[in-house]
Amino acid sequence: MEQSIFYSKTENIATIYLNRPDKKNAVTLDMWKEIPKILAELEYDREVTVVIIRGINDNAFSAGADITEFTVERGNENRAMNYDNHLTLAGDALEYFPKPLIAMVEGTCIGGGCEIALACDLRFSSETGVFGITPAKIGLVYGVPQTKRLVQVVGASRAKDILFSSRFIQANEAYNIALIDRVYKSDEIVDETYKYARLLSGRSQTSIKGSKKIIQSILNESDKDQEEIDRIILNSYLSPDIKEGVAAFTENRSPNFSL
Repeated sequence: MEQSIFYSKTENIATIYLNRPDKKNAVTLDMWKEIPKILAELEYDREVTVVIIRGINDNAFSAGADITEFTVERGNENRAMNYDNHLTLAGDALEYFPKPLIAMVEGTCIGGGCEIALACDLRFSSETGVFGITPAKIGLVYGVPQTKRLVQVVGASRAKDILFSSRFIQANEAYNIALIDRVYKSDEIVDETYKYARLLSGRSQTSIKGSKKIIQSILNESDKDQEEIDRIILNSYLSPDIKEGVAAFTENRSPNFSL
C-alpha cells in the first residue's frame, strides 16, 4: 500500500509529498499525525538544509482536510478536540521547523492544504494554483493558530474576505495580496523552486536558522526568547561560518559553509 505522505532526499534538499492523487491529496487524520514525525526526522538530519512540500503530481497541492472523515473523527466533542489538536500540532511543527520550508503549489490548494502552505516559510505557485479557505461553506469556525497565520500573511481585512466569502482565489490575485510569494509558469515551477532551494542550501545555515528564529519571535510579539536570540547572535560571531564568509569575501570566491 502506498504511503499517503512520505519524503525523499536529493543532495541537501528533502521533499515531502502529499500522495492521495485520487482524492486531490486530501489530508486525513493519519496524515496530520505524520507531519510532525517526518519533520522531526528532517530536523535532526544534518544533511538536509531545505525542505519542499508539494503534491505528488501537478493536479493538486491539496484539496484540504478529508471531509469524509468528519462524521467519525469530528463526530462528537471529544473526537473533534482530538482532531483539532493533531491539526494544530501539525501546523506548529511546520511553522516552527528550524530549516527553510517551501510550499510548492500546483493546482488546488484549499482548506487544510492552504493551512499547510501558510505554515511554511515561503509559498511558490504555478499559474494553475487555486487557493481558498472554506469553513463558511461547511459551517466550521477556523482555528486560532490557523487564522493568526493567515492574518500575518495577508492582513486582517483580506483574511476576513477569504474566510467570510470562502471564495476561490487564482494564483495572480493570491500573489497580489501576498498569499503567495512567487508565481511561475507551469513548466517552470519545479525547476525554479528547486533552484531557489539550492540557493538557500549554499548560504550560511547558521544565519538562516538565526534569522528564522528572530522573525518568528517578532511575529509572536514575545520577549521570552530574547535570551536565546541574544545567544544566537553572539554565537554567530564565533561560528566557523563567519570565518569562512569573511575569508571567501576577501579571496573573491564563493563560501563553503558547514551544514
